[in-house]
This record gives sequence, structure tokens and C-alpha cells, in this order.
Amino acid sequence: MATPSHQLPLPPPEFSDLGRRDFDPVWAEMKTWTLSRDGSEPDRIWRVEHPPVFTLGLAGKHEHVLAPGDIPVIDIDRGGQVTYHGPGQLIVYPLINLRRLKLGIRALVEALEHAVVDTLADYGIPAANRPDAPGVYVEGRKIAALGLRVRNGCTYHGLAFNVNMDLSPFNRINPCGYAGMEVTQVSEQGGPSDPDVVWQDLQPHLIHRLGYPSPK
Repeated sequence: MATPSHQLPLPPPEFSDLGRRDFDPVWAEMKTWTLSRDGSEPDRIWRVEHPPVFTLGLAGKHEHVLAPGDIPVIDIDRGGQVTYHGPGQLIVYPLINLRRLKLGIRALVEALEHAVVDTLADYGIPAANRPDAPGVYVEGRKIAALGLRVRNGCTYHGLAFNVNMDLSPFNRINPCGYAGMEVTQVSEQGGPSDPDVVWQDLQPHLIHRLGYPSPK
């Protein structure tokens, strides 16, 4: 007798490294895949690096983009305000079936935040999330930002984790809509400067915090 689909073991996520890609085509790919899901396929967690770009979420106000200069500004369909993506930043897009994981959106946000906090703890860097402003902070300075979209019970967009990048473009915006918010990165805090290393270290914490079975 076949096992009912709701009793099947939770499949582990498929991790993929997309390399450096322009924002728009990756956005289109994750949206298209999310809308085509039928619930049987494993979740996917994509790692990518984008060329310099500012993205403005659904609640975003263009007044928070102070001086973009030659960096493009793209209005997108995630939650949140404006943030910056650029080389040396670890961008993680969790394409998650929330119903199958039995997670609400707030629980997902907290799971992603705690996975980053756990990774930083491995490097001896004390960090914390904040209930009033999603993301992860080290001594009040933002080191990771989050913005998600939910469609048909599944998520796309995700996490931007500063590792070893030029932080000066953050001075051209009010990061996440907060004037004067300072940012930092892993390399400045004494952690690894290679995003590949941080990506590998982050993965087991994502598996644990999101509730997937541990790899055998």
C-alpha cells in the first residue's frame, strides 16, 4: 500500500550555488519555479552573488534611496524596504514549502536569523536578531538582512549576509528604511573573508533551524 503523501518523510533541501548572476533573471527563475510547484518536489536553497544593485521591497519608499549614482534601483515583490547587494555578499534564496515544514512566515524569518546567529557564534562573533527590525546585528550594526515573498504557501527571495564586500554603497541608502543604520560584515568581525567558507558553514545551521532531517 502506498504511503499517503502527508506521511512521506520530509525530503532534505537541494542546495545549489548559482555563482555570480544578474538580479533580474534569478528573480524571474525563483518566482517561476515557486509558482509551478506541485508540493512533491524537494525544497531548494540557492546561493548566489549579484553585481551591485539596490532592491526596493513592496513597502519600500524611494525617499530611502538617497544617492544611487550608477547603481541600478529595482522595485521588486519581496517585503521590506531598500537594501544593497554586491560582490562579497552571501545571498541565500530559500525556496521553501511552508505548509510542508509547518512553518509560519514569522517562524521562517526567525529560523533564518538564528541560522546566521549560529554561524557567527561558530566564529566567536556574538550576534542577535531584533523583534522590531528583521535581520541580524552585531553590536547594533546590521550584518544580515531579510526579505521574503510567499505565494501559494511557498517562499522566494531571502537572506543577504555581508561577508567581505565594499560596504560604502550602504551609505547611499537608508538601509532597510532606517536612517543612519550602520552595517558590518563577517570579515570585519574577525570571521572568514571567503563567502564560500561561510556558505558551507551556514548550510548545516539552515537544515537544523528549518527542521529538515540531518544528513546521514
